[in-house]
Amino acid sequence: MKITRKHKIIVYTLLVLFSLYFLFPFLWALITALKTQQEVFSYPPKFIPDAALFSNFIEAWNSQPFGVYFKNSVIVTVMTTIGQLISCSLVAYGFARYDFKFKNILFILLLSTMMIPWDVTMIPLYMEFNMFGWINTLKPLIVPAFFGSAYNIFLLRQFLMNIPKDLENAARIDGANEFQIFYKIFLPIMKGPLTLVAVLNIILVWNDYLGPLIYLSDQSKYTMALGLASFQGLHELQIIPIMAMTLVMVIPPVIVFFFAQKYIVEGLSGSIK
Repeated sequence: MKITRKHKIIVYTLLVLFSLYFLFPFLWALITALKTQQEVFSYPPKFIPDAALFSNFIEAWNSQPFGVYFKNSVIVTVMTTIGQLISCSLVAYGFARYDFKFKNILFILLLSTMMIPWDVTMIPLYMEFNMFGWINTLKPLIVPAFFGSAYNIFLLRQFLMNIPKDLENAARIDGANEFQIFYKIFLPIMKGPLTLVAVLNIILVWNDYLGPLIYLSDQSKYTMALGLASFQGLHELQIIPIMAMTLVMVIPPVIVFFFAQKYIVEGLSGSIK
C-alpha cells in the first residue's frame, strides 16, 4: 500500500503532537528552574520568565555536595554496566551455544529467580553484606552486577539462539579457540543487544533509590538519586532548586539513550548484519 503525501503529513503531525505532550513536563521544569521565586508563585502563571536565571542551577548544585553524588553515581553505573555486560554475555553464550548436562533445568532455575521480588531478598542480602563489612560502601551496589541478571541473560540468549551453528564451526576449522570465537565473532554480532542491556542497566542503576538508601548512611557515599531525595526533603517549599536538580538528574540517561537508540532498535529487532 502506497502512503500518500497527505497521509505522511497527518502521521508526522500526530507524532509531533504526541512528542510535545510527553516533552511538556520537562519543558515546564526547565522554564520553572530559570524563573525567580516571585515568577514561580505569580498568578496567573507566567510561562516565559523575564530573564533566564541559569545561576539557579549553580546555586542548587553548590547547596549540597552534588559533585560527590554525581561521581558516586557514575562509578556505580559504569561498574555495574561493565559487570552486567561481561557476566550476562558469557552466561548467555554458554546457554545458547553449548550442550551440557542439566542445561535446561539450570536455565529454568535461572528464569525462576525473576519471580522472586527484591523485597524478599533485601534483608538476607543486607545481612550478607554486613557480614562482609560492605555496609556504607559502594560494593553492595556494584559487586552483584558481576554475577549477572536473569532478564539480561535471557535477552542475550534468545538473540544468540538465532545465529546459525555454521558460523562457529567455520571458525573452529580455521583454528580459532573457544575464547577467540566468543571475542572476535560473537561479541561484534551482539553489539545491538549488548547496547540494549547497557542502556537498560544505566537507566535502572542511575535512578535506583532503594538500594543506596538501605546500604549507605554516610553522605559522602550518596548517589544522585539518594542525594536528590535528601535535597528535596530540605527544600520542600523551594520549587526552583528542586526543578533544577531534577533536570540535572534526568540529563545523563537521556543523552545515553539519544546516542544509543540506533543500537537499541537493532537489539530489540534481533537483526544480524
